Amino acid sequence: MDNSSSNSLRSSSGPLKKQIEAQRLQSQSPQTKNLPAFYRNVEEALDARRATQSLFSILQNNWQTSRAVDFCSNDYLSWNTTGLIRTAFLAELGAHPGFSVAAGGSRVMEGNYAYIEDVEREIAEWHGTKAGLIVNSAFDANVMVWSALPRPGDVIVYDNLVHASTHEGMERSLAIQKTGFDHNDTKAFRRTLSSILESSPMVKQGRRSILVAVESVYSMEGDVCPLLELLEIADELSEGLGNIQFVVDETHSAGLFGPDGAGLVCELGLEKDIAVRLHTYSKAMGACGGIILGNDTIKSALVNFARASIYSASPSLPFVAAIRAGHKLLGTPEAREAKRIQQLARTFFESLTSHPLWPKARESGILAVPLASGWKERPFLTHIVTVWTRQNYLYWMLFHFLFASFFVLPVKHPVVPIGESRLRVTFHAENTVEQVEGFVQQLFVWVQEVVDIEEGKSQHKATGAAREVYAWMKKEGLTGYGMV
Repeated sequence: MDNSSSNSLRSSSGPLKKQIEAQRLQSQSPQTKNLPAFYRNVEEALDARRATQSLFSILQNNWQTSRAVDFCSNDYLSWNTTGLIRTAFLAELGAHPGFSVAAGGSRVMEGNYAYIEDVEREIAEWHGTKAGLIVNSAFDANVMVWSALPRPGDVIVYDNLVHASTHEGMERSLAIQKTGFDHNDTKAFRRTLSSILESSPMVKQGRRSILVAVESVYSMEGDVCPLLELLEIADELSEGLGNIQFVVDETHSAGLFGPDGAGLVCELGLEKDIAVRLHTYSKAMGACGGIILGNDTIKSALVNFARASIYSASPSLPFVAAIRAGHKLLGTPEAREAKRIQQLARTFFESLTSHPLWPKARESGILAVPLASGWKERPFLTHIVTVWTRQNYLYWMLFHFLFASFFVLPVKHPVVPIGESRLRVTFHAENTVEQVEGFVQQLFVWVQEVVDIEEGKSQHKATGAAREVYAWMKKEGLTGYGMV
């Protein structure tokens, strides 16, 4: 255990206690009651989040300021941890000493420049497609795609676990219908398409289209889209009309899947079969922003129909230079770390499933790791693993890991539905086998504590780390977080 991170957590000014303190209800406090109605009403809305301990706060992360183990960040290839992307970025920026800090306008209003066009062309060619449009974030990319591309009379079909940004874009779309299908369920996908074709003559005749929204890797599950099977079903049902097209969000596969990290679509050789791809640079690539890949028609539609293209400033040269620096790193010997992450994922599942407590923990419902089922048969293990327990134990498990200096991400409502909270663990190139094995060891230390409590072998009502947090909370007059 790293004492510096553990002590920081325990301090009254530490991020954990600040986060818990932020959940204190405010709308009935004397200070809030004296505020104008506007602020009181906002506080009432925030109290709805506080009441379920789901209010977000902007806090310093301990793993960034101590020697705690990072199993939570999006720096999957560890290019920021090692400084590799920083060095490449500064070199790229140094090759253009006369750069402007700002773009000076939107892409269609004086904000275009040769460098961004060159980078878009390079990236599009590298991914085997015609055109690319660099945007400020992957969130923006999804909103732009789904608000701009569906035409009146079109239908959107989406996996039920697509990202919030996709839903945001779909809400703004001109599509006449939006229908979800059960996550990664090919039979449900077939049923959904068949139902739409039966009820929509214009789609059946090929005069309107179905746009399908999927993700290569789902960020809150860690599983991979059965993209090839979905395409085969779409091709069969469209009967050669070509009016069922796919939009694939490659946010969590970029840099990790495919030849030199080109993504799942390139891994499967489907570059010519996918209408639109979205890649982000804020995850494995270690920068910011995203790119929308497609043909010239797609790019023109985005420029004309997506409001961000018209009313938002173009990404600046330094912003784009970081993206280009990352792309130049892909495929270089020093940047090939995806295989190492595979090794870490394999170590995790081997350590987990071979532990003597695993069968009991799984059968009793104390512990669930969905991706542990059939892990040996999967050709590719992703860098994201979710760990579940009974909902009232979730914070017990989180506190235990934090106090053991392992930083993981608690995923709860509103990110996931109420009752489906879990911990998300992400592996990075700079993590070690020893750290992964230590994490699993601590997981089962916690499991043993819970087993002892449930079987009456312990006099305590909560696990050790939870008891320490609850003692402080009781002193401060706070409740929630599974407190007993």
